[in-house]
Amino acid sequence: MKKHPDNTLYYGDNLLIMRDRMKAESADLIYLDPPFKSNQNYNLVYKTLTGKPVPEQAEAFCDTWEMDAEKEAIARSMPVLLREHGVPDYYVEFWRLWMKALEHTEKPLLAYLIYMVQRLLYMKVVLRSRGSIYLHCDPEASHYIKVMMDGIFGHNNFRNEIIWKRTSAHSASKRWNDVHDVVLYYTKSDKYTWNQVRVAHSDEYQARFKRVDEKGQKWTDDNLTGPGLRKGESGQAWRGFDPSLKGSHWKVSNRAVEAIVGAEKSKQMGTLEKLELLNEHGLIYWPKKDGQRSFPRFKRVLDARGGTIQDIVMDIAPVNSQAKERLGYPTQKPKALLKRIIEASSNPGDVIFDPFCGCGTTIYAAQEMQRNWIGCDVAILAIRLIREKLTGPDYRLVEGHDFWVDGIPASVEAAEDLFKSDPFQFQHWAVERVGGFPTQKRSGDLGIDGRLYFEVGRELRSMVLSVKGGHLRPTDIRDLRGVLERERDVELAGFISLKEPTKAMREEAARAGMFGYGQESYPRLQLLTVKDIVEDKREFQTPTKVGSRIATGQTALPL
Repeated sequence: MKKHPDNTLYYGDNLLIMRDRMKAESADLIYLDPPFKSNQNYNLVYKTLTGKPVPEQAEAFCDTWEMDAEKEAIARSMPVLLREHGVPDYYVEFWRLWMKALEHTEKPLLAYLIYMVQRLLYMKVVLRSRGSIYLHCDPEASHYIKVMMDGIFGHNNFRNEIIWKRTSAHSASKRWNDVHDVVLYYTKSDKYTWNQVRVAHSDEYQARFKRVDEKGQKWTDDNLTGPGLRKGESGQAWRGFDPSLKGSHWKVSNRAVEAIVGAEKSKQMGTLEKLELLNEHGLIYWPKKDGQRSFPRFKRVLDARGGTIQDIVMDIAPVNSQAKERLGYPTQKPKALLKRIIEASSNPGDVIFDPFCGCGTTIYAAQEMQRNWIGCDVAILAIRLIREKLTGPDYRLVEGHDFWVDGIPASVEAAEDLFKSDPFQFQHWAVERVGGFPTQKRSGDLGIDGRLYFEVGRELRSMVLSVKGGHLRPTDIRDLRGVLERERDVELAGFISLKEPTKAMREEAARAGMFGYGQESYPRLQLLTVKDIVEDKREFQTPTKVGSRIATGQTALPL
């Protein structure tokens, strides 16, 4: 992969892309919706593309948050990595204790946290000093993630826990119905980009403003005091009214004062001076009782610009199944939510980075708001969806001019480079390239790197896939034959290699015999090289090509 300017889609592991391809402090805003339950996306996309129910076997190739040998090694080295990235020792010690507890109670969660913490450390590196990060997460994991973000970004840089009401109703038999997601908002420092975003007032809020003044402004009266006694100016009498006599103190709207004199001037003013200012500008309401002035109240004018955004988002609905922006992901976030985040925490020309870009909602929102963007995903399908959308009628961008796609091998040499830099992603690419579903397991997969599904009658059957990028041995084929004979649901097996298989390997494959269906017969164990796939456009022989729809797509985009 090469380093490109902004507006680049990277195919591959975002950890390696951030570490090797992105410059430090190159992103102004990071939004991520990490795959805590990515099988929801994976399974529905499969069903959308094939028109078939998701096979039970495919479940094993979705989320695999397991403590394998690699994650065990990362867990042991995590304290060193945390210290190298400037995380304070007390958080490092907390990590040790916490991981020990989860190791015995929630291993899948521990595996997920190890995966996420590694990446959050590098997100801080690529985030600019005035930048912000928004992490969209499932409530089941948000409290764990928040503790680690406190350690990485600093508790003092935590700004909000934003609650997005994603649905109005949900069925839960023995608990409160879960209808929200959590978005954790942090900044890299105490000096950061912030733009006040306005939203339409609710009908209920507008109904409170029943009066109209001589300027035609709708208004209502509101408290000018707050409960509790104060010794300073806020507890002193003003214009003959003493708030302490009723156990209160003056509570002035700083926002109203700032709107008149500005934020800096407002900070220099005392409470009584602010009250005089508001009164001069007609923002104090003097009610009368029995012909006499009674305690003053604040004249709250309905802001025609709308209200300011709150940390509970209830006015943005999820993407429904019939919406134009719907792209097949059940956890797809609405573009309006991303636009609100982008508007609040970036400016035109800034760089928006989405490390898990999925179907591309963040990228489309950034493009429409005149921001630059960088996106990463480990699935060719995700890259294809975004590429197709950007070059289509909605955006009409030109690849290689308006945006770039990188990391998808288009030659044997590029595949070799991918194998050297990331062997696991090489396996992932090879499986997807032939139309299969890659396993996410990095070890303990019994030699199975993915599966390709095909139809036999009205049933889906599978071809197990094994990928080798390094040295080849006849035992590789014997091991795959063993899987073929052991797995009851498997009819065929496919072997993909960078190097040309030896004569002994081909002879071993031939001993697996043939699979007959209808009038045709198919080798039970088939061999393809990367050259066969990329240059000669060969594919595995199966009765039908259900899986290949994923590799080739409906628009035949080159991969």
